[in-house]
Amino acid sequence: MTQEIIITGFGGQGVLSMGKILAYAGLLDGLEVTWMPSYGPEQRGGTANVTVILSDEPISSPVLDKYDIAVILNQQSLDKFEKHVKPGGTILYDPYGIHRLPERTDINVVEVKATEAVVKSGNPKTYNMILLGALLKLFPMVSAETVITGLKKTLPERHHHLIPSNREAIDAGAALVG
Repeated sequence: MTQEIIITGFGGQGVLSMGKILAYAGLLDGLEVTWMPSYGPEQRGGTANVTVILSDEPISSPVLDKYDIAVILNQQSLDKFEKHVKPGGTILYDPYGIHRLPERTDINVVEVKATEAVVKSGNPKTYNMILLGALLKLFPMVSAETVITGLKKTLPERHHHLIPSNREAIDAGAALVG
């Protein structure tokens, strides 16, 4: 199993954190992992993306031009990365702020109304966990339990009170796609 993933959107949407959490969960599950962030100096409001590779075999390079999965959170990212999804691959996208839908017919396209779910929950800081929950429901490369274990190990203890809301967000995201 090898999953080559790009997560891309505006800085401040939790793109890099989502990738880091996914990569850490992969490490906890004994997978080979790469995590390669890319962002401009503007971070908040500018575009950001992260490439994550999870594999049960050694990974030869973290640099990719084609992806199995693209998690896309804004129009600029859709315009840039739609063409980089492998035929038969998948785009997961949040429709909020997208004015041109994915056009390719040789890939799977999954709408995840994460912004709508965040508004309903009243907790905007869980946006990326909602998307991660949807991703893991469709592609169970790591378990939600491993993600929570990773959060417990990486979050400072003063933030551990947020773990239950993150778990709820993961479950809410999974419910959005199935």
